[in-house]
Amino acid sequence: MPIIIRVLLGCLIWGQIMGQSAAPAKTTSAGKQVRDEMREATQSFLQNLTAEQRKIATFAFDDEERFNWHFVPRQRKGLPLKQMTQPQRQAAMAMLKTGLSQQGYDKATAIIDMENVLRVIDNRPPNDTYRDPENYSFTVFGDPTSKEPWSWRIEGHHLSLQFISQTGQIVSQTPTFFGSNPGVLDYDTKMADKRMSDPRVKDLPQKGRQILKQETEQAFALLKTLDAEQQKKAILANVAYPDIVTSNKRRASLEKMEGLMYSDMNADQRKLFLSLLQVYLDNYRITLANQQMDKLRKAGLEGLRFAWAGDVTPELGEGKGWYYRIHGPTILIEYDNTQTNANHIHTVVRDLTNDFGEDMLGEHYKNANHSKP
Repeated sequence: MPIIIRVLLGCLIWGQIMGQSAAPAKTTSAGKQVRDEMREATQSFLQNLTAEQRKIATFAFDDEERFNWHFVPRQRKGLPLKQMTQPQRQAAMAMLKTGLSQQGYDKATAIIDMENVLRVIDNRPPNDTYRDPENYSFTVFGDPTSKEPWSWRIEGHHLSLQFISQTGQIVSQTPTFFGSNPGVLDYDTKMADKRMSDPRVKDLPQKGRQILKQETEQAFALLKTLDAEQQKKAILANVAYPDIVTSNKRRASLEKMEGLMYSDMNADQRKLFLSLLQVYLDNYRITLANQQMDKLRKAGLEGLRFAWAGDVTPELGEGKGWYYRIHGPTILIEYDNTQTNANHIHTVVRDLTNDFGEDMLGEHYKNANHSKP
């Protein structure tokens, strides 16, 4: 072999080796960047608060309040938007941006704004506190300036997000809840959701909004490709479950994994399935989304399942409704659209091994000789 060819081949092989070894470092660097940006934004938020507000907004990391999450309208601990000045609100929303992609941030802010819509179609007064876009609370657990684990949360009606930081990266971003009521906001006198026949809907600036449109359409696109045998495995019930099955439990679990396995799908169906899965992951910043996908790949995509219950066509109507889930050894994603004649959507992402960061934190406390929170 001529020496010039041997040199070129050697360079090529060395380049491949260096490229492979550089990848983990790049991931680590990206993870640290997200952690640092989130920490700085959280510090800025806290520094903008008065001493009294900080008392309301902060808890010890091991406080049980960290696990007290829900997606219904209710009074919450933490500092709500209604008690913040405009600069404080800007600091709070800047913190939110550090954990979400633009897609995720747009969904979160649209969910908050949907409370304004509910005030109208539910015939509530402008100062109503049940449907309230200012009743979204921000809470910080632990000290973001220390080397110990810490986290923060935003929560209100149909929105619950929390991010847990430990050592070099964000180690958990679940449970993650996004909901939308109504699921489709449009003036339609024939819709089973009678609220949509209200003439005031025509003048709402949010008219035409479908916050969770991708989550709905891509699931039906996948369902439509299943043959009769695949449907037997995927469809668990002819009537949809009335809500997400795991509700707001601290630890999500189902008795068994059911549905059509990824390994039993053809190539085109697998692409549709992964595209649907990615819709949920893409709500996070790309580094966090990739982190979650890497974990799924290591656990084995073949172990993921797609399950369905309820109507198999997306038409809205009296008594209509549908539910689906993506379930695997490490993840559970649930989608339910049954309330208000299938015009009220709930979605949740749970990490079955690391919700609230408990798995990784357990290792941290064990190795650091601390008590687990």
